[in-house]
Amino acid sequence: MDKESESLALSASAVPAVAPKRIVFSLPVYGLLTLSLLYTLYFAKSLLMPIIVALLFSLLLSPLVSLLKRLYIPRSLSAIFLLTLIGGPLTMLSIELAGPAQKWVEQLPKLSAQLTEELDNISKIISIDPVAETNEVVLPVKEKSAGFFGWFSSDEDEEPIIVEETSNNSVLLTRVTQGGMDIIISILVATPLVLAQFMTFLILVIFLLIFGPGLYESYLKMLPRESSNRRSIALIGKLQKELSRYIITVTIINAGLGMIIAGVFWMMGVNDALLWGALVGLLNFAPYLGSIMALVILSLAGVTQYGMEAVALVPAAVYFGINMLEAQFITPAVLGRHMQLNPLILILWLLIWSWLWGAVGVLVAVPLLVCIKLAAEQLNVFSRWVALVETSS
Repeated sequence: MDKESESLALSASAVPAVAPKRIVFSLPVYGLLTLSLLYTLYFAKSLLMPIIVALLFSLLLSPLVSLLKRLYIPRSLSAIFLLTLIGGPLTMLSIELAGPAQKWVEQLPKLSAQLTEELDNISKIISIDPVAETNEVVLPVKEKSAGFFGWFSSDEDEEPIIVEETSNNSVLLTRVTQGGMDIIISILVATPLVLAQFMTFLILVIFLLIFGPGLYESYLKMLPRESSNRRSIALIGKLQKELSRYIITVTIINAGLGMIIAGVFWMMGVNDALLWGALVGLLNFAPYLGSIMALVILSLAGVTQYGMEAVALVPAAVYFGINMLEAQFITPAVLGRHMQLNPLILILWLLIWSWLWGAVGVLVAVPLLVCIKLAAEQLNVFSRWVALVETSS
């Protein structure tokens, strides 16, 4: 019996162990998964936007709430206190800037009329048709043709069509005005939904800060292995630390940029310098796209204040110089190489999220990409993708 058992053991050891089969997805499967994810994010944005933003915000504030909990301050009081501490200055700044912003919105028709007049002058200079000097526009007369393959031909002579041009109401001005009215109407229609999403965001943040840690501890107790428990704790701790560091650092840099721009514009005599400083600081949360939008807005503001002169581009040029200094030297030196993101991947990521969720998508795109990259590094997955995202040149 001993010899038989030994022979069975030797034969069993000689048989190679069969490795478990790895599930490999093909490219069409990945394509379908990507399309389904994009479809869900786009059509469920009214539901997902407040949830994602609340998760990021609670992940940022959770260490502070835990610190106040150690000081015997209840989570409910600390959560409301932190939200008030953050929202109070922002509310006061919004009230302070409401008047200048309303004034510039009211000046948009004047600016559009001014630009239309300049374009009309340029078109008159370029045009060499003497008929353009009159108040009548003669449309070209189509030559008599055989029609479509000889069918539907007309035997009657076509008369030139004369349309009276109204000098006070050009086509371009009408279209610009109509476009502005469409924007205002769309904003008024979307206001109730935005308010509902904002209230949902506040409620979710408060509940996540109060009840989220207890739910997370219950989840850790349900994990079957201690290694999974340790990995989850390390992952959440890493995300909280790095995300807080990134958001706080970027917020300080953008606030400093806004204050510098406001101060320089005030010394230059630019109207409503505080408004432009706050707008520049807010737009700087969206790399590249925010800078382009700020350049366009500041150029229009310069044209409104100084007219169609070369000096109108000075505010935009000053902002461009300061922004280049901040983007090329200050931000990379403060954040370090570990938080660098490839510019091409970043701009594509921003375009995708701006298409999915609009302005909110642009603001949450970079923190979301940082969270995904940090999670991939901590879990040791998609290492090639992480190296590609961190490629600086």
